Amino acid sequence: MDLDRLKHSYSVAKKMIEIGINMNLSEEEIQELFILGFNHDIGYEYTENGKNHGPIGGELLRKSGYKYWKEVFYHGILTDEYESLYLNILNMADMQIDKYGNDVGYESRLEDIKSRYGEDSVVYERVTALVNHLKKEEKAKSKKR
Repeated sequence: MDLDRLKHSYSVAKKMIEIGINMNLSEEEIQELFILGFNHDIGYEYTENGKNHGPIGGELLRKSGYKYWKEVFYHGILTDEYESLYLNILNMADMQIDKYGNDVGYESRLEDIKSRYGEDSVVYERVTALVNHLKKEEKAKSKKR
């Protein structure tokens, strides 16, 4: 992985800690979030253009016995195949941290992805659907408080 990807992964891990603390998760859960966030893009090491890095990284981690391999496998997409709190937190963090490791929020992250892949790309469509879903969930949770 290049230096920017490492910065992104580290910043996603730190953002996951922030989210976990705000959710009153235990110290052990927060540590797990950091490890997951730091490793979520490991699949980039085994792909030239980043395509399918989630499934590639998830499969690598599954073979290594990593407990949260499914979160890596399914991150970055909106799917009914698998859901978990950690996957949700990973997606929330990943969709707010740009490719350089800056916490830019959802809208700027979407703009960055659009500029790199194009507005009509499958990648942009996928992450836009994911971000809209995450925002809807966050709004619903804040109304319950």
